[in-house]
Amino acid sequence: MISDRMTANRVIRTVVPAEVEDVVALHARARATYYPDGIPQDGTDWHAAWRNAVARPDGHVLCVVEEGRIIGLASFRTPEGAPGDTVKLFQFHVDPDHWRGGVGTALHAACVEEWRADGKRTAVLDVHVDNRRAQGFYARQGWVPDPENPPAEGDHHLFLRFSVTGE
Repeated sequence: MISDRMTANRVIRTVVPAEVEDVVALHARARATYYPDGIPQDGTDWHAAWRNAVARPDGHVLCVVEEGRIIGLASFRTPEGAPGDTVKLFQFHVDPDHWRGGVGTALHAACVEEWRADGKRTAVLDVHVDNRRAQGFYARQGWVPDPENPPAEGDHHLFLRFSVTGE
């Protein structure tokens, strides 16, 4: 695992179980920005989902902390059935009050650093089709459409791929 990193007055580190409530709140604030009709209630218990993500021995949940408050988070691991050199970015969120301030770029760099340290060669993710802001961010970081997972008609997500090795 990467060591805690400090940039200006921010720290990027691993989320601890006691912070799950803060993580759930940030996740909800960020998701609300790309669902024009409100966040769909699909029955997901986000408290349980985030507790499990934080507790998983095979996963990572990083956060950006500024002045004692979590303002960004990323959750990733090798997905079931994927090659061992592949990692999936399951969640990546920045508090909307901190958009365009370098938080996402710094958090993404920390993820890439961890992926390289873990020997990952490829990262994948899916992004909501209506989340144009996130799509632009990922494109600026070097993510491209995943040729192995083209969107099917009616998909609500686009599938992206990132070369961790820089190839």
